[in-house]
Amino acid sequence: MGKLNVNLCGIELSNPVIPASGTFGYGYEFAELYDINELGTFSFKGTTKDPRFGNPTPRIAECTAGMINAVGLQNPGVEKVISEELPKLKACFHKPVMANVSGFSVEDYAYTCEKLDKEEQVGWLEVNVSCPNVHGGGMSFGTQPEAAAEVTRAVKAVTTKPVIIKLSPNVTDIVSIAKACEDAGADGISLINTLLGMRINLRTRKPVIANKMGGFSGSAIFPVAVRMVYQVANAVKIPVVGMGGVSSAEDVIEMMIAGATAVEVGAANLVNPYICRDIIRDLPEVMAQYHINSLEEIIGGVK
Repeated sequence: MGKLNVNLCGIELSNPVIPASGTFGYGYEFAELYDINELGTFSFKGTTKDPRFGNPTPRIAECTAGMINAVGLQNPGVEKVISEELPKLKACFHKPVMANVSGFSVEDYAYTCEKLDKEEQVGWLEVNVSCPNVHGGGMSFGTQPEAAAEVTRAVKAVTTKPVIIKLSPNVTDIVSIAKACEDAGADGISLINTLLGMRINLRTRKPVIANKMGGFSGSAIFPVAVRMVYQVANAVKIPVVGMGGVSSAEDVIEMMIAGATAVEVGAANLVNPYICRDIIRDLPEVMAQYHINSLEEIIGGVK
């Protein structure tokens, strides 16, 4: 059997498969379905300094080969995540977890990351500077190198654990932003977040979601994600976590050949809650099919 383990920013993972933030709650919801300790880790629901109700409904819509969402970072705020969600998570998940953080100012990001950095079970801080579904925050920090670097520096100044900056594909030059984050001290880069999309109801002639536009995800965006992972992995010396339309063991291997050290699975969790478990179980057979002895050996192996 081939070796599935990888090392992400100094922390060993039993396999590279990670459910993406916003598609896996705080883990314990999925623990009712299967043993989530089979996962490499997971990125829990995006957390902000203060509680957020999120955007008005409707805020999710299906579309060809994917979906559009504008949930708007609904979460109870960092204090309640620490006091209520993490204890429930700890009862069912016995590995380091990835804490996903969003903010509306540099100070917000630093405050929330500093709080979560102190939590024993948090292994990595995935700092989301790329959410397209909120106004006045999120993606506004991820579309310019200087702004992304400013957030990176502020978070690194108050944390001790690996900081992975999650980038937006809704930019002209993803590489310059990734390099700015690396220069500012980022320990890793994760990409891509959702593309900005929109659908219109032909009967009402109104957008199908209340926010008008939202994040487009699903298998349709996979080629874009592979391209950006490849570009960034070849430009930086820090690990890249790839995501965007991943829904099979073959997709995971393709992402890793493009340069990803680990791979997140997002929208597919909403279609099949067992998808990450199934991908992990499928990996040895697919590795054997392509004569792969170790996943670590194929990282960035595109010819």
